[in-house]
Amino acid sequence: MSRRQFLAATGSAGVLGLAGCAAPTNDRITASNSNAGTAATQQGSLPTTSPPEVVDVNEQGGSITIESTPARHDVHPLETMGGPVELPQVWAFSAEGGEPSVPGPIIRATEGTEMEITLDNSDGKRPHTLHFHGVQKTWENDGVPTTTGIQVGPGESHTYTIPANVPGTHFYHCHYQTNRHVEMGMYGILRVDPEGYEPADREYFMTVRDWDSRLPRMMAGQDVEYDPRNRQPDIFTVNGKSAPRTLHPEKGSPLIVSQGDDVRLHFVNAGYMSHPLHIHNHRFQVAAKDGGRIPDAARHEQDIMNVAPAERYTVDFTAGADPGIYLMHCHKVNHVMNGDYYPGGMLTGLVYESVMDTDAFAQLMEYAGFEG
Repeated sequence: MSRRQFLAATGSAGVLGLAGCAAPTNDRITASNSNAGTAATQQGSLPTTSPPEVVDVNEQGGSITIESTPARHDVHPLETMGGPVELPQVWAFSAEGGEPSVPGPIIRATEGTEMEITLDNSDGKRPHTLHFHGVQKTWENDGVPTTTGIQVGPGESHTYTIPANVPGTHFYHCHYQTNRHVEMGMYGILRVDPEGYEPADREYFMTVRDWDSRLPRMMAGQDVEYDPRNRQPDIFTVNGKSAPRTLHPEKGSPLIVSQGDDVRLHFVNAGYMSHPLHIHNHRFQVAAKDGGRIPDAARHEQDIMNVAPAERYTVDFTAGADPGIYLMHCHKVNHVMNGDYYPGGMLTGLVYESVMDTDAFAQLMEYAGFEG
């Protein structure tokens, strides 16, 4: 769908009315503190993250380079729906000189590809590694410094040989001081397409995550303390954003479909908590879990699916509902909040193209912060 189509759908103003909305509060998730001046100085010098891009390893000749850079992450930067929600510093991955993002780039390859993935830490200030779930690789390429003896220090680079030998949707992340580095945003999706893969009409990747914002705030210089043994999740995201920013056509992750489309969603949980994910008015079948194909005889229709930490699910459904705007969200309802404000958090939308010229959709885009 083109930007022009979205522009055409934002012609009227209004206020989005969702069931259960409450008046915004004065609470802010990243409130100022005694060291705010230092934090503001560091924030001003950092790039802002972009949405994750798909990098096709086959198109890169089988090799890609991944970098990590400190960045500012605007989860939902507006005043609406409990905002602003911001992480003043994350450690974002980028690929092949692209923009840094949280989640990191979606690394995509075809089954049988021998991937060479270089972690370039030339400008880094701390060690990192890359650990890939799902695929079978040699011991020294497992990306765990305590068992392999291999870590990528500041100023160094290291190339991992990762065979694309297990088809499916997988997860990668830094495995150096994992409790901090994943919390800071160092994670992404690895997708291995099986030989002869037939894509659906619409295909989306959705990474959900719960955050304890104290660590990103502390790393930005704010006067807070982070305790990984006593996490206090206060931000909940889909593809790194909280509602209503999730609904933004360019900076969020709405699911855009047409009547009759075959739709395929790849879910990854990059957080610490389980999230029961629910799609309104559509029933799906789980086609794969952690890269393992679910036999046809074991599949059944459902509309909610619990995704545990690091689990990956691929689901298929047909966009056959009454054309409209439907929600997709975690059904732990306190995860669908920005601070004390509901709705927000881990929520996005499924939108039929035929309703994109309606007042309701224009109001939705305005609330998401779309500026034509």
